[in-house]
Amino acid sequence: MKRVYYTMLSFIAFAAMALANVGLAQDDKWITLFDGKSMDNWERVGSEQSKWELKDGVIVGTGQPSMLVCVDGPYKNFKYRAEVKINDKGNSGLYFRTTRKPGFMDGYEAQIDSTHTDPIRTGSLYGFCHVYKQLVKPDTWFVYEIEVRDDVWRGREMTRVKITVDGNELYEYMDFAKTYKTGHFAFQQHDPGSVVSIRKVEVLPLKD
Repeated sequence: MKRVYYTMLSFIAFAAMALANVGLAQDDKWITLFDGKSMDNWERVGSEQSKWELKDGVIVGTGQPSMLVCVDGPYKNFKYRAEVKINDKGNSGLYFRTTRKPGFMDGYEAQIDSTHTDPIRTGSLYGFCHVYKQLVKPDTWFVYEIEVRDDVWRGREMTRVKITVDGNELYEYMDFAKTYKTGHFAFQQHDPGSVVSIRKVEVLPLKD
């Protein structure tokens, strides 16, 4: 009886280790898009009077309207996370499934806005699902997490977009129009009064 008992314990321990290794393997699949050292895989699109600079390991966007586009990709289904900060009265956006040369209306946009005159705040999926409550104070680092997956719900095809801010899952929006099919990641420089800072960007591709 003791032999069976110890065998079962060994099996449980082995299974736990296997599950732990699976978790590690999933973490290993995260791809770093910005590591604080280089902007080689990022490109400005828009006004030449805008600036996207690397300062002390942080990308800082200022000046006239433009987009900073990650040339890697395109990506379709994925988990995506970035550490971001916006100044007081500033406005920016985290874009996904956008084009290689995007304008402000190209692709999904997760709003970055704490106190701008535009009342649509951080946590909003702009044009689809809006948050008007201030979730993050200006000049404060926060973690934006986005999960995007094409799926079927009750026989209807759609795109699931899950939005999480600082570990708090806000909602999962179901886009039955599947408005944007695939694309790149980008950040928005909205106006001359805005200063957006980015210090970490990662993506975990998911199977179709």
